[in-house]
Amino acid sequence: MKRPRWTYPFRAALWVAIGLWLHGCEPDSSDVPPPSATPYPWQTPRGFVQPTFPPDNPLTVEGVMLGRRLFYDKRLSGDNTQSCASCHLQDAGFSDPERFSTGIDGVQGNRNAMALVNLAWQDFLFWDGRENSLESQAIQPVIDPIEMHTTWPEVEAKLRADPLYPALFQKAFGSDQISQDRITKALAQFERSLVSANSKFDRWFRGEETFTEEELKGYELFNSERGDCFHCHGDLNTGLTFGAFGNVQFSNNGLDSVLVPWSGYERVTGNPADRAKFKIPTLRNVEYTAPYMHDGRLATLRQVIEHYNFGGHPSATLDPNMKAAGTGRNWSVEEKDALLAFMLTLSDPGFLTDSSFADPEAP
Repeated sequence: MKRPRWTYPFRAALWVAIGLWLHGCEPDSSDVPPPSATPYPWQTPRGFVQPTFPPDNPLTVEGVMLGRRLFYDKRLSGDNTQSCASCHLQDAGFSDPERFSTGIDGVQGNRNAMALVNLAWQDFLFWDGRENSLESQAIQPVIDPIEMHTTWPEVEAKLRADPLYPALFQKAFGSDQISQDRITKALAQFERSLVSANSKFDRWFRGEETFTEEELKGYELFNSERGDCFHCHGDLNTGLTFGAFGNVQFSNNGLDSVLVPWSGYERVTGNPADRAKFKIPTLRNVEYTAPYMHDGRLATLRQVIEHYNFGGHPSATLDPNMKAAGTGRNWSVEEKDALLAFMLTLSDPGFLTDSSFADPEAP
């Protein structure tokens, strides 16, 4: 028998509260790397700003290695069949090629799993932005009843029974204690290490490669008032990383004219002015992360381009940057082809095959 599906707007907050109550824990302020831990060899890519790392969870080689193993460990789910990687596949840019992910009880969610890339620069997590740290974000999928559907005490017990994990936690945190707080910290460290910065665009910016005429035309259109993509997908700090920050964090991009109450960022703020405003995703590796939009309704990049060419549906909270709603942008075929060509320059195929991000148990 399948376990019941809970109403989406309330399940995340409720299950986080239940998980914390059952676990009876507060984050362990003593969870700092031991002196023997090796600082992670972080290098901020050229054109990126230096990210800020949480002082109570600095990156270490041992912490990232532990988080990588946990990311692929199916024992984080109730029936040991799903891991974080089950819905965030490396060969899909750490996104899910299915429109909606299916949990361990065969129940589908109603959001397309976001790509995990360049998370060290992200200020908000989830499509509705309800978490602002990777550590807190990692709590929810484990206990969500339509995702991994377990409890943190159950996860801790399973990991303690594995002869490998106590030594790994010892190396990463200075003792072999296994706790929710340490698990989520290790997961967050690994996820921060998922940096993609070697696309053709990056090499072009560094002067190592040249754009074709069509790619350059797409870049110029992207950053012009006629294309007007840059207002939402340009980087506030450098103009380079395309979605690592974004001038606008949440937007109603005109997918619907009738808006669902308490959808999007309104769930977090309680403000109706935020209704149907969803987190603007990165465009890095967008070639690999179909389907698109918060609900995966658009299957191809061509369809995405056609949506913006159409201009979007007018509504009360429509982003003011959607200036062509109701009239359309009327891009030519050549302009649409150029936009697509430019977006493909943001692809970093090496990110999809980097062995340091792969399952450590894979053959």
